[in-house]
Amino acid sequence: MRLRRPLRLGIQFVIWTVVIAFFVDTVSAANGLTLSGGSRDELAIPQWLYLGTGGATVGASALLASFVTDRIFIRKMHEWNRPLLPVDRWEGVVTKVGRAVGVVILILTIYVGYMGPQLPNASFAILVTFAGGRAALPMVAYLIGNVWPILNPWRTIALVLPTGFRTYPSKIKRWPAVFGLLTLVWIEVIFPVSTVPTVLATAIVGYSVVTLAGAVVFGVDPWFENGDPLAVLFRLYGAVAPIQRHNGTIQVKLPGSELTDAEILSDTSDIAFVIALIWELTFSGFITTSAGAGTVSTLVGIVPVELIPTTVQATVVYTVLFVVGFLVFFAAYWYAANLSRQWVGTYVSTETLRRSFAPSLLAIAAGYHFAHYAGLFISLSPALVMALQSPFTPLANPIVLTLPGWFGGLSIASILVGHLLAIGAAHAVSYKIFASRLVAIRSQYPFVFVMIGYTVISLWIISLPSAIPPFLQ
Repeated sequence: MRLRRPLRLGIQFVIWTVVIAFFVDTVSAANGLTLSGGSRDELAIPQWLYLGTGGATVGASALLASFVTDRIFIRKMHEWNRPLLPVDRWEGVVTKVGRAVGVVILILTIYVGYMGPQLPNASFAILVTFAGGRAALPMVAYLIGNVWPILNPWRTIALVLPTGFRTYPSKIKRWPAVFGLLTLVWIEVIFPVSTVPTVLATAIVGYSVVTLAGAVVFGVDPWFENGDPLAVLFRLYGAVAPIQRHNGTIQVKLPGSELTDAEILSDTSDIAFVIALIWELTFSGFITTSAGAGTVSTLVGIVPVELIPTTVQATVVYTVLFVVGFLVFFAAYWYAANLSRQWVGTYVSTETLRRSFAPSLLAIAAGYHFAHYAGLFISLSPALVMALQSPFTPLANPIVLTLPGWFGGLSIASILVGHLLAIGAAHAVSYKIFASRLVAIRSQYPFVFVMIGYTVISLWIISLPSAIPPFLQ
């Protein structure tokens, strides 16, 4: 029954896409900043060897982790922490400053998007949204710690509005956040939000209306805990970070230590959100490759243009690929949990296994995000600084850094490190659930197979020649 809900959401999403495509003609306008295919160097080794080595690295690390069966050592490693400073010494001042900064940036982004120069690579609105919010802030969340609760402008605005007219319905869990995340990514692909500042400003206004309405109706804390996709995204990415807040104190922990906490995810909607984080980055990478561009071009050409316009076909094709891919990734993890329970013959429920092992996938999502957006942030960082210094009069040709050739190796390394952290977290989780060492080890195998599959797919994508997504330019 739980599996049918995301399936229904996917079908509804495709239906609405077809409806929108017949009335909106913006697909051809492009999302060229985040979906521009950067050049990739050709592999110096055969592709099969490259992919096999990557998959074998994850598999071998899982086998090596299985030899570490000292429960005390595993528990101590994931519970290790060092306090930095008490929160109450600085929280009030930092929160006030952060809230003010967040609101000012939101207002400036909307204003400059409508009234400022329409320069894609120099617009304050575009650079702050994508180089800052899409690339930098998530990296801060999983590399250092989650600062979004302080910066979140919509939460700050909602605090001064009358809220809580209805109780948030517990039965819908965090499905609004899942649907919201998928919708945001779909908008990023289909509409020219990263090339036309006015379109971006309109999208931000629409998001503001929706999220503030949710906070007003259901209350600030319930909405931003469950319904707002950005708040959920940063909270989950923050679980990977080495800096955490516990009992009024900022602590330093080993990266990924929090992923063994069963309280991070509470139900199927949380699992779907984590899978969506992984898939949206995989999808964005795929459509910027020669294979992705070829797939889209082939599918769009199936139906004659006289029957269905190219714009409509392209919208439907991108959406179907996006939704179907998400469902496939979700089903793979779903089946892995079922298989794990069958293999070990445990009385632990399949739902418990799914929920317990799913947080480890957040490390994979973080690795994917770094591989996809670190280069974008570094190359656009000078332009972002210039835009922050002069939001109303940006330079027509801002400085853009060219990444060195070895940077592609860093992307590969980030993917592998994310998977290795995920394997370590899954290993620790298995020893929390099962008393038997053999059962704990065997329970991980299906999840490791899924991780290997994710690894091979992601490494395959970054090994392909880059291409501009067709019908988006």
